[in-house]
Amino acid sequence: MIDHADDLASVQAATERLLTAVAALDNAAVTQSSRLPGWTRGHVLAHLARNADALVNVLEGRPMYVSGEARDAEIEQGAPRPLDAHLADLRQSAERFRAVGTAPADWSRTVELRNGVTDRAERVPFRRWIEVELHHVDLGIGYELEDLPSAFTEREIGFLAARFDGHPEVPATTLTAADGRTWTTGGGAEGGPVSVEGTAADLLGWLAGRRDGSALAVKGGALPALPPL
Repeated sequence: MIDHADDLASVQAATERLLTAVAALDNAAVTQSSRLPGWTRGHVLAHLARNADALVNVLEGRPMYVSGEARDAEIEQGAPRPLDAHLADLRQSAERFRAVGTAPADWSRTVELRNGVTDRAERVPFRRWIEVELHHVDLGIGYELEDLPSAFTEREIGFLAARFDGHPEVPATTLTAADGRTWTTGGGAEGGPVSVEGTAADLLGWLAGRRDGSALAVKGGALPALPPL
């Protein structure tokens, strides 16, 4: 069961962690490289603010972005701003998302995201939670995959495993965390079954494209090459 109200509370908590961490930076740190290729920390922060507004659009029935080009241009324009401007934008955009998320609505309705992807409205808060948590890690300021709430890590592994389920480039794969939790994915490519074992953080890092999977134990074949998210 998805509890969108509980997820909204988790988004708020994650946002406060992010704001506290970012507030300890300075203007120079904002211009330095993030862990995402080609993006500074300013790019990551600008993206986070614009993503909040984009998800407001989704919940209010508008296109998520005017276009891919417009999305990229807004991020580029916002990236070089000073720290105070980023913090204000993050706070204000987060409040806009919170306000829409707490308004009465039919959370069972279907909404449209980017590139024709659809989902139930009730899962939009979790999608925002993903953005805040993973991009906090991407900033490279001391918040690591191991620091993510365990409930988030488990759900995100399941979310990504489902995303690759039946993918034509991924063989049948079983994922096993150190505590015994298991997930299955792939199955659309020849080969397998492949068994992949490791910590929940390393499994998530591999599935989300944040780690290369070298810390994982693999049996039954090579570690599958996952397509881009």
